[in-house]
Amino acid sequence: MSDTQVSLMQPPEGYGDWLAALKKRIHTAQQKATLAVNRELVLLYWQIGRDILARQAEQGWGAKVIERLAHDLRNAFPEMKGFSRTNLLYMRSFAEAWPDEHIVQQAVGQLPWGHNLVLLGKLKTAKERLAYAQKTLEHGWSRNVLVMQIETRFIERQGNAITNFEQCLPRPESDLARESLKDPYRFDFLGLGDEAQEREIEHALVRHVTEFLLELGAGFAFVGKQVHLEVGGDDFFLDLLFYHLTLRCYVVIELKAGDFKPEHLGQLGFYLTAVDRQVKTTEDQPTIGLLLCKSKNKVVAEYALGDKTQPMGIAEYKLRESLPETLEASLPSIEQIERELDGGEA
Repeated sequence: MSDTQVSLMQPPEGYGDWLAALKKRIHTAQQKATLAVNRELVLLYWQIGRDILARQAEQGWGAKVIERLAHDLRNAFPEMKGFSRTNLLYMRSFAEAWPDEHIVQQAVGQLPWGHNLVLLGKLKTAKERLAYAQKTLEHGWSRNVLVMQIETRFIERQGNAITNFEQCLPRPESDLARESLKDPYRFDFLGLGDEAQEREIEHALVRHVTEFLLELGAGFAFVGKQVHLEVGGDDFFLDLLFYHLTLRCYVVIELKAGDFKPEHLGQLGFYLTAVDRQVKTTEDQPTIGLLLCKSKNKVVAEYALGDKTQPMGIAEYKLRESLPETLEASLPSIEQIERELDGGEA
């Protein structure tokens, strides 16, 4: 029987669900096997690096030994990559950065070797490296995205927006909501000058929505721009509307091209009420508002939020700053990011 004939056969009842479950099980097994192989490779590299360190310290071996070792290992294992002199030096640096084998068996041990080299090259402390390693595992960042997040100080900015979440949201929602917002937000990828108007920024954000979602952080799903709501016969339009999958709530984002003013929160509060009454379902948590402005006075922002009962946050955005050449060269295109999010398919 040909493949065409087989594909045209009517499967028995329940076959589709069974096939889907089998596919999921196979994919899971493949992922586990890949992770296991990666862990063993990283551990091997750590052990080689540790041995090099020990012999150089105890027996005074010089740098030329590494060159000889690279030559001998490549001859012994011609089918294996990774035994260049440069990579052996990286192994030594890796073992020096992580002297405890137990650490290698955790976060960094689950990352590909190329990711670990980024952590070694761009971060100075074990605390920073471990933090970015854990975020990489949590968000599934590619190596290029990891470089971008380190260069733009993703972790350092996270949770820095001024909010009233602690007063307006129950824990742990308040902690999670606060950590989901950053300050400032980087919009360098838009390619706009500082004189850009609100509508220009909004349109550019939608055009670059994949990068914007990466900047917002994990959990945000784009709903729409200029979302229409009718209240009392009048028309109103939300700049940007998102849904946060972890917080289980809508997030209204309003853009202001100038400095923060207390009256901006009145407009944002009105939009939150409208979304809560017209869009939110009983399963959703209270809608959160985020006001993005060009700059803000921290004291004024804290005072403005002081008597608000709706969950709101205020953060600055940076349109375009001088980026290091290494970052500009490593910034992925939208197409590259989409391929990463789709599992690397071209």
